[in-house]
Amino acid sequence: MASEHLVSQICSKIKEIEELYHRLLLLVGPAHCGKTKALQELHQETSAPLININLELSRRMLEIPEAKRAYFLPQVLKDILPRESGLILLDNIEILFDNSLRQDPLKLLQNQSRKHSIIAAWNGSIDGESLTYAAAGHPEYRRYPAQDLAYLNLSSSRSLH
Repeated sequence: MASEHLVSQICSKIKEIEELYHRLLLLVGPAHCGKTKALQELHQETSAPLININLELSRRMLEIPEAKRAYFLPQVLKDILPRESGLILLDNIEILFDNSLRQDPLKLLQNQSRKHSIIAAWNGSIDGESLTYAAAGHPEYRRYPAQDLAYLNLSSSRSLH
């Protein structure tokens, strides 16, 4: 999928998600399918903050004892996101799936999307019925119902909501 076309699709979806309870748009696809490039181009076009979640959470969680990280993670994530921004772009969210943190990554993103419109890169797949992260059998594998999710499916030419 050409990145210009993808950025155009994302911009159209941003308007749609502004009316939703959870203003979260997932860019769903396997690694190296253009999610990061699209987020970078959208960042340049809109000046919306682009946040590398792995990097920012890792930095801030180092100060928290390992046994308490699961408890503090939702607040740390909230603190990372700019308070004044209406649109936030999130990339590299893999740390949210770390089993030692005992979190529901989709729920974390949905909770934050009540205050901000969030576009997040999601390494996985979606088939209209199920959203998955990682492959079945992988320790961080997750599967969610796809209903009521706003997404762009980058692993196919179809764009679904």
